[in-house]
This record gives sequence, structure tokens and C-alpha cells, in this order.
Amino acid sequence: MDNGQQMNAVPQRMPETALLKAALAASEAALGLHWTVLNEPAGRQKTAADARLELRHAGKTLKYLAEVKRRLRPATLGVVIHQLAAHGNNALLVTDHVTPPLADQLRAQGVQFIDAAGNAFLNAPPLLIWVKGEKPAERLTPPRDRGRAFAATGLQVVFALLCKPDAANQPYREIGQLAGVAHGTVGWVMPELEGLGFIAHVGEQRRLMNVDRLLRQWAEGYIRALRPKLVLGRYHAPTLEWWNTIKTKQYDYVLGGEAAAGRLTQHLRPGTITVYGEKVEPRFLVDHKLRKDVDGEVEILKRFWRFDEEEELAPVPLIYADLIQKNDARCLEAAQILHDRFIAGFERKG
Repeated sequence: MDNGQQMNAVPQRMPETALLKAALAASEAALGLHWTVLNEPAGRQKTAADARLELRHAGKTLKYLAEVKRRLRPATLGVVIHQLAAHGNNALLVTDHVTPPLADQLRAQGVQFIDAAGNAFLNAPPLLIWVKGEKPAERLTPPRDRGRAFAATGLQVVFALLCKPDAANQPYREIGQLAGVAHGTVGWVMPELEGLGFIAHVGEQRRLMNVDRLLRQWAEGYIRALRPKLVLGRYHAPTLEWWNTIKTKQYDYVLGGEAAAGRLTQHLRPGTITVYGEKVEPRFLVDHKLRKDVDGEVEILKRFWRFDEEEELAPVPLIYADLIQKNDARCLEAAQILHDRFIAGFERKG
């Protein structure tokens, strides 16, 4: 048995519960709405959404599937919108504070929301509520401690498990080698994932569970905590016509983002090209006439995983995360295609 296996999983208290109650109370006080919580966020999430809510208005009962998100930011807005889209017209974003610019973006994309400051956009005729610009009176709770699983090195472990689900039952040292982290890190992350309901013991084996939710949560964490640390450089290219013919292996790169999605789905013509590798390869810059530009269309990121086999394209979970961080309708549509293929493929393996 691995030393890390002897660590007991600490039960997870979900801070989303407090945030949900605060946002509902704010909308009741400011807007006169009356909510019923059918189920609250729980550590071992069993439903597709964080919570199910019921709102009575003008003699009608409206039901919502809520995603509870703390600290909404422009960088993670695409992730949130993509998660909500899975719930259809009944989706509701519940958060601590929506700034006016974010409120405008959410409304423009038809995303209903309430926050703990009293801001809201609810569009379920005859109910129509639009409030923005309200500021939170005070910090409701300390910033959420996301634990080690969704900090930078923990995200590398989760990524390895998503890409290699059978590795969940391997010794921690082998998982660490795949993830590019010390096995001690794995020893902290695995019990935490178990406590969150993402790892289960089936007989003598460990098995990955709730993969759909884990993929979405990993992507959000990757965009927030890991991806910014991986950028080696951004470059302007006179043309991107080479996106579909480049042989990335000659530069020790793999192709990610929009270009990889375009190859996989035949559904997207990329506006940016993303490659992952160990370093900025001068031959790559010269061959494609790239010049340094912080807003350039070509980005080179550090490869952080350590899989033996290496394809021309990055693993699907990484391409998916690259797409949704764009918060672009074309990319979100392609991301949904990849998401559905990945989840279906995982279920067939399981």
C-alpha cells in the first residue's frame, strides 16, 4: 500500500451552501422573490447541477438548475457559461458578485443569474428582472480554500487521471510520474478527490467517478490556476494557413486549442494556434515567420504531463479547456462536441 493511501480523506464542507443561502436571501430582500431549495450543494454531488431551486411568481412555479460559483471572473466566464448551457433554459448562475460588465455579458448571452449583492437577471416570462450595479455590503465568507486537488500541481494529477483513468488504481509514484509531480503530492490529492466523490473504492480497486463534473471543474481550475503559469511566449504570424498541415513532432510540440479542435471536429477554423512543448523552439519561430507579440495569434505553452506515447494533438481534456477559456461562441460549440465525445468515450471504457 502507498504511504499516501494511509491518509484519511477529510470530509468536505461545501462553502457553496453558504453562498447559495446568501444570494437567495439577497434576492428575497431586494426583489421580493420567494425561493424554495429542493436540494443544496453537497460534498458528494449526485445531481448534474449544484442545486435545484423553485421560485413561485405570479401563480407560476419556476424550477431552476443552479451552478454556484464564487469569485466570477472574465477569465472563467466561458467555463461557467458552458456549464450552464448543459442545463438548458432552466439554468441559473448563483454567485457572490456580478460586476456591471460581467452582468452585461451574461445578459447578452441569455444567462440568468442572481448574486449576494442583489444583482439579478431573470428572464422567464412573465417574470423579467434586470438589476446591475449593486455592490456587496461586506465579504460574506473568507475566500474559498480549494484544497490541493485544484491548485496547480493538484490539477496536473487530475489531468493525468482524466487522460489515463486506469491510472487511478496505480501506485502513487506512477501517477506522479504521469502527472509530472512528486508522489507526495499525489498522496494529498487522491484522498481529497475521494472526499469530493471523484474517486471510489470498488472492491480492492480505485475508480474515477463523476467524470463529467470532474472534467468541468478541472477545466475551470486549469484556466484559473495552471494555464497562466505555462505560457512561454505569444507571437504574431503573418498567416495561420499552416494550422492544418504543420507536423508538430518535428519541433517536439503537440497541438492544442482551436487548431487541434479544428482537426478533430472539422467544425472550427482557428483564429489562434496553441502548441505545448518544453521550450520555445527557434526553428518553429523561423519556419513560420513569428515575431514576439503579447497579443499574438500563436502561443507556446509548457508541456506539463509526462505520458510515454505522444501524439500530434494534445489530449482532449486539454483541448477542451483551451477552447472554453476563449469565451467565444464558435469555440464553445466545438468544446461541447469534444466534451460529448470524451464523456461518451470514457463511459464506453468504464
